[in-house]
Parts: sequence; C-alpha cells; structure tokens
Amino acid sequence: MFKSRRTLFLQESNESILLAAYAAEMREWDNRNHLKRIRDYAFSLCTALDIPRAEAEMTAVACQLHDIGKAATPDELLKRQGQYQEEEWQIMERHTLDGEAMLKDSVSPLLRMAASIALMHHERWDGSGYPNGLSGEQIPLTARICALADVFDALTTARSYKQQPMDDENAFDLVQRSAGSLFDPRIIEAFVEIYPDL
Repeated sequence: MFKSRRTLFLQESNESILLAAYAAEMREWDNRNHLKRIRDYAFSLCTALDIPRAEAEMTAVACQLHDIGKAATPDELLKRQGQYQEEEWQIMERHTLDGEAMLKDSVSPLLRMAASIALMHHERWDGSGYPNGLSGEQIPLTARICALADVFDALTTARSYKQQPMDDENAFDLVQRSAGSLFDPRIIEAFVEIYPDL
C-alpha cells in the first residue's frame, strides 16, 4: 500500500528532526548510542506500563529528542570537563526551554509530544526538578518515562562532567531508591520488571 504524501512528508520531517537531535548530542559527546538506548528503555517501559504499541513507539522516538535544545547551548559548556559553576548550570538548564521552542509549533503529533518531553524531562516527582518545579502527575507520563531512561543511561555511561560511569547494579539500586522522590513509583515498578532484560 502506498503512503500518502502527507504521511511521507511527516516521516521525512521526523527523520530530519532526529538527525538534528543526533547532531546536538554529538556536539556534547561522541555517542549517538545514548539516543538509541533512550529509545529502547522508553519503549520497554511503555510496554511494561501497558501503553498501546503505537503510542509506545511514538513515545520511544519522541524521547530521542529530549536534549535537542542543546543545539542552542554554547560549545564551551557542552564540552567542558568537570563540574559546572552555578551560573553555567543555569545556562545548561535552558536546553529544556530551547528544545520546547524548537518543536512546539509542529503539525506532527510526534514532534508536539517531543516538545513536551524536551521541556519536562528534568522535572522530578517531588517537585525538585526544572524548569518549572512541577511534581507528580503534573508532569506528563511521557516526560516521566524519559526522565528515568535518561538518568539511568547517564549514570551508566561515561560523560565529560564526571570521572567514570557507575556499574549497572549500583545505578539500578540508586534509581530504585529514588522512587517517590525523583521518579514516579509506578515507573520504577515497571523499570524493576524490565531491568533483567535490558
């Protein structure tokens, strides 16, 4: 069956945006596999949460765009070795607002979902996150899923701002202990379910 012109247009547009996400990620650290792992973690979490397959697939792809706002972050911060100063963190945190601004006016449901994830993937269940200090179910489920996927991958991979990655088991324990504070307890339950297969 042939795809409609609109379907092909949206598919090509989505692919172009994904390439932009890869480009943004590569500016910070040379590992596009991060985005692929985020996609896989998110899809597995969606499956464990009984989210319908089509929505799970869209969520998994949209999660890959969570850091696209870093395309607007200065290179000297993205490539910095070691910890950031307070004012530098404030600039880094703007990537959530920049990411939403890049995506929010799209006609594509995928990119509108990605805009929401880009804005809110650093919000935390207890309200301690940014940029708006949202808590609990004020944070969209898709952003809560991405938050867990992103943090677990950040803990277990090398980054310029930390000495060395945490081993999987310690990262898993840390994430579990963060249920009800940083992460939605229901998503942690799903993570515990899928962890042996990751």
